[in-house]
Amino acid sequence: MINKKQSLTLVSAVALSLSMSGCSVFDWLIYKPDIPQGNYMETQQVEKLRIDMSKEQTEYILGRPVLRDSFADDTWYYVYHFKSGRNAKITHKELIVHFTGDKISSVTGDYDLSNEFNTPLELSTLPSVSDADLQPLLPEVRPDAKPLVEETRPTLTNQPEKTNEPD
Repeated sequence: MINKKQSLTLVSAVALSLSMSGCSVFDWLIYKPDIPQGNYMETQQVEKLRIDMSKEQTEYILGRPVLRDSFADDTWYYVYHFKSGRNAKITHKELIVHFTGDKISSVTGDYDLSNEFNTPLELSTLPSVSDADLQPLLPEVRPDAKPLVEETRPTLTNQPEKTNEPD
């Protein structure tokens, strides 16, 4: 049989072990939000970049950079940092755009560039459309003019007739 001294020792040992472990025992109960920071960019945005694009065109496509070079405005840094709240996984991506004068000279970073990056915007072509694609798509014409679904309308009974005469 456990006496009061042994039960007090047992309770204090459990309390001490829980307090030493801190909140890590109950960590799964605590909500931790995801923390995104910087410029989130889709690969479609980066694929739109072309050599010799101006700074205004680049800013229109990618948005304002997180960091511009302090001494010369020839390097723009787009940085994205994401920390997941649940499992503390960190995603870090960078895109560095180098300019010569007012035009893009090179792009480096964690994103893949399109195959047409080295083709200036003025020399690139839009995708071609064949004549078959220009024909409008018409729905099939049904040979019979009957409706597909017959609608039944309920008849109203025991309703007094309305008249326009004043009472």
